[in-house]
Amino acid sequence: MNEAAQSTFVYVTYIRTSAERLWAALTQPQFSRQYWFGTDFASEWKTGADWQLKFADGRIADHGTVLEIDPPRRLVIQWQHELRPELKAEGAAKCTFELEPTGEIVKLTVTHTHPQADSKLIAAVSGGWPKILSNLKSLLETGAVLMTEKN
Repeated sequence: MNEAAQSTFVYVTYIRTSAERLWAALTQPQFSRQYWFGTDFASEWKTGADWQLKFADGRIADHGTVLEIDPPRRLVIQWQHELRPELKAEGAAKCTFELEPTGEIVKLTVTHTHPQADSKLIAAVSGGWPKILSNLKSLLETGAVLMTEKN
């Protein structure tokens, strides 16, 4: 892949929690539906397994395959959007979650990459990830999310 031609969004945050608790929040639907605006982020969470981001009404927002998993340190998934035709048409992206614990704090880095330059999907997730990850940080640190709607 020509890295110069790809689109990438990187978000880094520091969360006062354990790597194990953050990992659970990233991989268990009872957590994701709290900070991810009512959606379930679910899978068997093993290499080669399918995953889905699903609304309560059953609609699939995004899905893909687990490419790499090393709990509670690293998760790499193939990411295919389903709802917006212009984003779906771009094909699959890759999303990497890296957890680096230091004492009572975990550095979480989310890197979302698409092989296409000027990807509309990457432009879209660059607005979504900060909201989702701010909600995640708040939930883990205070027990409550910041936002209950995406806007």
